[in-house]
Amino acid sequence: MDPVIIVGAGPVGLTLALALARQDVPSVVLDEGPGKDEPRPARTVVLREDTAALMERLTGVPLSEDGRRWAGWRSLRRKQVMREVTFDDVEPAPLHIAQHVLTGALREACAEERLVKVSVDSRLDTVEQEPSGVTAHTRGPKGTWWRGSYLAGCDGPRSTVRKLLDIRFPGRTAVERHAVAALRTELPWEDEALLHRMPPWRTSGPSAGEVTGRPLPDGVWRLDWLLPPGKELVTPELLVAHIRETLAGWTGGPTPPYELLDTGVHTVHHRLARRWRVGRVFLAGDAAHLLGTLGTQGLDEGLRDADNLAWKLALAWHHGPHEALLDSYQAERRAVVAARLRAADQALPLVRGGGGLRAVVPGSARGHDALLTDGHLGRGALGAPGAYAISPLAPRHLEAEVPVNTAPGAPVADVRVTAEDGSFVRLRDRLGRGALLVVLIAPGTGVWERKHWVGAGLMPRLAAAVTALPHPAELLVAESYPGAAAHTVLLVRPDGHLVTALNGVRPADLYAAAEATLGGPAKTEAGAGAR
Repeated sequence: MDPVIIVGAGPVGLTLALALARQDVPSVVLDEGPGKDEPRPARTVVLREDTAALMERLTGVPLSEDGRRWAGWRSLRRKQVMREVTFDDVEPAPLHIAQHVLTGALREACAEERLVKVSVDSRLDTVEQEPSGVTAHTRGPKGTWWRGSYLAGCDGPRSTVRKLLDIRFPGRTAVERHAVAALRTELPWEDEALLHRMPPWRTSGPSAGEVTGRPLPDGVWRLDWLLPPGKELVTPELLVAHIRETLAGWTGGPTPPYELLDTGVHTVHHRLARRWRVGRVFLAGDAAHLLGTLGTQGLDEGLRDADNLAWKLALAWHHGPHEALLDSYQAERRAVVAARLRAADQALPLVRGGGGLRAVVPGSARGHDALLTDGHLGRGALGAPGAYAISPLAPRHLEAEVPVNTAPGAPVADVRVTAEDGSFVRLRDRLGRGALLVVLIAPGTGVWERKHWVGAGLMPRLAAAVTALPHPAELLVAESYPGAAAHTVLLVRPDGHLVTALNGVRPADLYAAAEATLGGPAKTEAGAGAR
């Protein structure tokens, strides 16, 4: 079987390559660059808890050492504190990390992975496909033809793959613009992120009156100033004025010493590709969508694309094309991103349009702040991880289905579980291996060695039901799960989304749920996915 061709060696493409390798699928990554990333301290990403865990699982590197997990979040309006959030186990902190550091960790992991080949200086110019595979041609010093089983376009907003497939990419340009600076300085707070709206010191020319400060390691901060609509040039003098007055305003005195490391202007576009799959070719990341207003993070969604696509491609690679499963990638991911874009587009005029919200919600300033906080912290309609509740893979009419605190299709909680070898691990540690996860909630098992309960109670019947499933599955045991009663059985997808929760051991329902998760009974539908 030919490898999967991945076009683009950014975080999304490298993540997809590593995720496929963890499921024994080889890939070739076509990198149009030299294989190195220019350090840009002002270009950073904020990863939600589960995507940060995905990156650490794939790279084997504790990224918290290279990034920063904030202790808290504050938002101010003029001089008034509007909202304070302290991160803890209930609301874990996001991870803030420079993008070149994240990409470097992914590159190092790929270099050590025998199933991943990265070809540098390889710019795609041709894609051809037929029912049995894909052929791609690259130009440059290493110009050649490449043969693959599937191809994933992870090649950014100007995606060559998308253009070669003639896929439309409608949306809006320059929804927001931000002036950005990375600098090393001391502020009154050491590890809290801050959003300041309408700061009272605004004197440095045109400004929409919003600045965000996010800490990084080694005393470095990323500051973002929201620019007013238009195309006014951000001169170095204007940016320095913003820096000086912001630092002075926050410290309550003269501008403290600072070392300017990097600057830039970040322009946010909102676009969504019409199709994410054409036959054996898929789009992911910025090639498929652009978003990022009101604090939302586009790369976080791109990494979720890769996680969703990887297990489906791996199953098709090992067991033959399963069109319903492959089609579900577009159905699930495009719907989630479209919903987030709609939420941002609906909130934008309320937050940026002055008094519009006053006619709808009492306390407009707090309403604005709540929307912005959701976007920055990955909560609510603007920022929370998407759920696949209406997925074509969702099982129907399960008599034994019971509710838990995780809705079907949503990411599971990261509880401690006992693995088949008797070790205690986190549930997220078992994800991404291509297997379904079956979790029995059995209070009290954590205090006994596995040998004492593995053959007792429900376990033998559940183990037999798991063995009979239409796809490999791992049986895990947890003492508790939020909202789950004793003897509840959870079925979890390889990418960590809950399929269903069942009341006890119900082999028929468990089998039906697993079969639905794989797209139904295995069959190849001629021409599916090429519409």
